[in-house]
Amino acid sequence: MSDSVDPRGARALPLSPSSSPSAPDTERIPQRRQMLKLGASLLTVGGSSALIAACGGGGGGSAGFGPLPAPAPAPNPPAPEPVVSKRSSFALAVMPDTQFYARYATAAESDQYDKRFGSAPFAAQTKWIAANAKALHIPFTIHLGDVVDQVGKPDQWKVADAAMKVLEDAKLPYSVLAGNHDVLNDVDYGVDPVNGTDAARNLAAEPYLQWFGTERAKKQATFGARDTSGFHEYHVFEAQGQKFMVLSLSWRVSDAGIAWARQVIAKNPTLPVILVNHQLLNIAPDGTSPLETDYGKMLWEKLIRDNDQIFMTLNGHHHGAAHLTKTNDFGHKVEEMVVDYQMAYQGGNGLMRLYEFDLTNKQIKVLSFSPWVPQKPAATLNAFDQAVLTTPNEAFIIEMDFTQRFAGFNKGFAAGEATVEQSLVEQAKALILANYKDPEATVQRPAADAEDYPKVANTLAHWRFVGGTVNQPVLPGTVIADVTGTNPLRRDALNQSVIRNAADGDIIWTDDRHRLSAAPGSVRFRNTNKNAPPRMSYFLTDPAAPINAHTLDKGYTVEAFVKIDKAWTSKDHAWMNIMTRDGRSGDLPGFQGDGDAPPMLFAISSLREVQWEVVPSPAGTPYAKTNWSGEVIADRWVHIAIVNDPVSHDTTMYVEGAPVLRNSAAVPGLATLKATAPWVVGGGSWDGARADGFFGHIGEVRVVAAALAPSQWLTARRAG
Repeated sequence: MSDSVDPRGARALPLSPSSSPSAPDTERIPQRRQMLKLGASLLTVGGSSALIAACGGGGGGSAGFGPLPAPAPAPNPPAPEPVVSKRSSFALAVMPDTQFYARYATAAESDQYDKRFGSAPFAAQTKWIAANAKALHIPFTIHLGDVVDQVGKPDQWKVADAAMKVLEDAKLPYSVLAGNHDVLNDVDYGVDPVNGTDAARNLAAEPYLQWFGTERAKKQATFGARDTSGFHEYHVFEAQGQKFMVLSLSWRVSDAGIAWARQVIAKNPTLPVILVNHQLLNIAPDGTSPLETDYGKMLWEKLIRDNDQIFMTLNGHHHGAAHLTKTNDFGHKVEEMVVDYQMAYQGGNGLMRLYEFDLTNKQIKVLSFSPWVPQKPAATLNAFDQAVLTTPNEAFIIEMDFTQRFAGFNKGFAAGEATVEQSLVEQAKALILANYKDPEATVQRPAADAEDYPKVANTLAHWRFVGGTVNQPVLPGTVIADVTGTNPLRRDALNQSVIRNAADGDIIWTDDRHRLSAAPGSVRFRNTNKNAPPRMSYFLTDPAAPINAHTLDKGYTVEAFVKIDKAWTSKDHAWMNIMTRDGRSGDLPGFQGDGDAPPMLFAISSLREVQWEVVPSPAGTPYAKTNWSGEVIADRWVHIAIVNDPVSHDTTMYVEGAPVLRNSAAVPGLATLKATAPWVVGGGSWDGARADGFFGHIGEVRVVAAALAPSQWLTARRAG
């Protein structure tokens, strides 16, 4: 799930892998800006230069862009293959949140996958499972929920329907559950632990039940039953002579749903149970450590801890991957795992998992991979494309003596006949990587000097924050020169509008910079706090600056180098502005939408996504359109480029050179309220009052009235 208003509630405090949840969740983010489920443009994962975090709870961040975030140490790193000629082994396929795969494969979103790559990830996943289930001994597939992104959009359900039908046609059973994006009333447990469960839903109106209802589920050979709400189900599959239960509980299970789940387990007293939820375990702000949620703690207390049959849990929802081992009331381990790639490159880039249960060698082996990446045209591949993930929280082994672990309820459990020649994970990896090699990252050369960058025509402004003494204040009134000479910036006087407690030292000069920026320094915004009364400092263009009147109707490129402060929190810094234009959108003629917002927002959301939201110039639509990145890791420099095509007026955001998924189409120009309304760097406004100051570093910023190619960006080098 990925709503920038962060409806999921706050995160709990990190716990050691052996401890039970105890600490309360951290602060909630005020839902000041209702982004609802609009989603708009995601970024990425992939390559080995991690840049975007993938996290689920707002107010922190987990890992996501970049390679996959550096993961938490796994309990047992992959070891060399044991010397065993054959083994008793099977594998489960697991599909994390597919919401963006469903959304951006629709005509309403310009069929972005097919248009760019000639195929789409959702179908690629199920087709791969169907093609390889027999060879890899895959008896069952598990979907972790958030089947679609926008519950009220039938075309997204059609994409999901077609993808999952591939498994049905191949007679391959699967379980599915509703995530928060799949229900009409999405209420997080952290916001309201009582209301918002399946008990409060109008079942006849729920699209999930219309597309993936009980009758469809009954067609699965493994189907056991659904509860009376139709949202929760269980399956029993057989592998290697043993039976296992998969118990899938949809978003916000009610007490009645939990009672049903307990009855199901009690009626099948000898079956090992894999409990599947959309939400249970989260990922800590470091992007690697497991983090317990209030909802997960509730499930532990009410369902898991005293049910020894539950030996493993799987969930999505929170972006990234983590693993936590807990101990139940019987003194036995319960392995909890969260995995969700939606904030990765291209909304997940087709990444999914294979869990191999090697009964002979007493191990669960985890493979994280994309069957879609090897299908993409070679010319489209970049450093963010990874067919197989190798970091410790994505490729690991859990030691488990299955016979011993299940002895308390199934004394007859034993490995089946050893017929599998080689580890299924290794076989799957070989299949994925056959005739494929991850693209090598293009090595970009750092600037030789301050002028080593492409100087381009139609540059309206190019601000380079250099010239002062390192670590000294950029005093109010200080002028930041524009390379063009026409649109200088000036640090505004302290404590204007509603701002209080701002000081000279809240902006200082630094020699820190992105490695590809030719500018020899940046400015650092310190002590920023969005809460009333806000504390912030910023720069403005002069009222008479020519750029104030520009609407850039013939295409544009906006670039910025930024680094979010490592002490960033959603509570104090959500929606901080890199750059805006002053004014209220509601004062534009015919505007429809949130009138308190300025007509241009270049900002960082409550989930640390880059937001580019603009009201088109008068030739465009009377409401704002938005691009979104994935979640940006704090304390790392990133280069952001926003490119608007002069013909189609489609706007594409790039982070570290990679195009994001959630982009906007047909957005001509940038509206301005009046020719004297200044551009603001490092701050913005809300309902006409100063707000949302930046916290971190801003390097050079450039605005060009033309769509530039990457070879013309500030990350490139001068010709010759």
